Amino acid sequence: MSKPSDNPANPFKKALAEATKTLAHAQELSVTYSVDPAGISGDTMRLPQVSRRMTREEVLLARGTGDALALRMRHHNAAISSRYTPTGEIARELYDAMETARCEALGARDMPGTLGNINAKIEHEAARKGYAQVTERKDIPLSVAAGLMIRERATGVKLPPNANQALDLWRDYFETRTGDDLDIVDHALNDQAAFARLARKIIADLGYADQLGDDPDRGEEEEDEGAQTDDEEQIEDNQAREEGGDEDESDAQSEQSSEERSDQTTATASLDDLADQETAEEVEMPEADAPIEPPAPAPHSSADPNYTVYMTEFDEEIRAEDLAEPVELERLRAYLDQQLEPLKGAVSRLANKLQRRLQAQQNRSWEFDREEGALDAGRLARVVANPTTPLSFKVEKDTEFRDTVVTLLIDNSGSMRGRPISIAAICADVLARTLERCNVKVEILGFTTRAWKGGQSREKWLANGRPQQPGRLNDLRHIIYKHADAPMRRTRSNLGLMMKEGLLKENIDGEALEWAHRRMVARHEARKILMVISDGAPVDDSTLSVNPANYLEKHLRDVIAMVERRRQVELLAIGIGHDVTRYYSRAVTITDVEQLAGAMTEQLAALFDSNPRARARFKGIKRAS
Repeated sequence: MSKPSDNPANPFKKALAEATKTLAHAQELSVTYSVDPAGISGDTMRLPQVSRRMTREEVLLARGTGDALALRMRHHNAAISSRYTPTGEIARELYDAMETARCEALGARDMPGTLGNINAKIEHEAARKGYAQVTERKDIPLSVAAGLMIRERATGVKLPPNANQALDLWRDYFETRTGDDLDIVDHALNDQAAFARLARKIIADLGYADQLGDDPDRGEEEEDEGAQTDDEEQIEDNQAREEGGDEDESDAQSEQSSEERSDQTTATASLDDLADQETAEEVEMPEADAPIEPPAPAPHSSADPNYTVYMTEFDEEIRAEDLAEPVELERLRAYLDQQLEPLKGAVSRLANKLQRRLQAQQNRSWEFDREEGALDAGRLARVVANPTTPLSFKVEKDTEFRDTVVTLLIDNSGSMRGRPISIAAICADVLARTLERCNVKVEILGFTTRAWKGGQSREKWLANGRPQQPGRLNDLRHIIYKHADAPMRRTRSNLGLMMKEGLLKENIDGEALEWAHRRMVARHEARKILMVISDGAPVDDSTLSVNPANYLEKHLRDVIAMVERRRQVELLAIGIGHDVTRYYSRAVTITDVEQLAGAMTEQLAALFDSNPRARARFKGIKRAS
């Protein structure tokens, strides 16, 4: 007899994996279950984790996510999509949302069983993002509403309650602006190119025609027309030359003789001017002087002079409050507080533990049996017993606790979306408030890119003829959530920005780490601690597609080596779901994002321990071999 499975969810996971591969028409696909955001990477599909309890919500979410991703693999052609993809960010988000809705609607029409599964996923996402409590249109991303509208029109089935409420806020806007375009959505589902053309028309109706870029269909027509026009002009030119050949020849000879005389005069004048110029130069400049050459441009990286960046013009260092309106930040912060509610007790205990350990090191101590100072009342009994005993005094002294600043550098890449970024934001909030009470200054930074797969830098690179080895080829976005000198009460709402839809994109860790290091080195504090929170290696598709595969990873290693070599900043890292000890010599890896609060607290508490051996023995820090 076969041994029964230890995990009762395993049979369900296996059955769902097989059904997903069949639906996607990809039997070589590998299906895994993880706390990381669901998605497809190469030949691997990640689905939401299903626990041993197999709750109804977990099962429906896993099935709906599996069906949605499988239908995307089955019905989406990347080449066609790339041809029609708009160039602007908002237009591109609208286009992607509508294409996803098309793929899911095709499955719902051909296989009704997928309709209920994907509806469960949509309802879960709408509930998680708090759409049920939203009352204003601006709080629902336009791309989300567009995807819901396309899905409803294509399937003819009403959306789940929370999602339907979100769409209702935008429904009149879509129907007023798009006219009859939405009525023909279901007729274009089977033809991706036709649907892409319709999607671009809807995007133009919504007021984003300027972000569409060139029409790929019109480009081909113009090339054909241009070729035909060139042929006609060539024939006409040949005929004209044959008819006026003799006349043109005589005119040409006359013009040539005039031009020769003019050239001779000009040449004589130029030689005279040149002689005068050389004489003047001989008088004004010594023979040993040479033309001053312009200085070589500064390298883009102090860690690796060979690391290049194609263009820094579109890079951005921006405050969190400049990326969203105050009302939106407050709403996002309220949503973050909802995520904090289930963890409030555990996080508070960890924060109190850290505060006690830090304050214990800041408490003052006493030196006893001194000849002067404050009278030691505890030793007065000796004087009473023997009056000849001299009085004992004590002197108060401060324990050495160096002025300290801590920087939290948080990965804001797309792979952190969902639970990981929520926990990272929560812990940054708790640690900043706790350390502030202990007179330790905290700076909170984030890093991502301004666009997916290259932004304006890539567009410039394409326009310049795709030069070889361009270096980093995306626009950086470095975010300052909290300055070290700013009190937490003024910047509390900024951390809600991490919940903003569309903020998290790609990650170029090396430059972000170098940026944070430069900021810390410029600080006046005696001790500087830099903590990196990331979930893996640096990834930017635009850069890696035209440079060596290890280009960004090598730069990250070089920056880490520079930081550790200079020893101006103490560097440590926490990897979420991924082992980062291969990059950082002092690092801890957690497999469950709910462990992040404890890991950060223990790491910092160990760093502040006055005993170096105790710090080295801290079990959470794993040194790379």
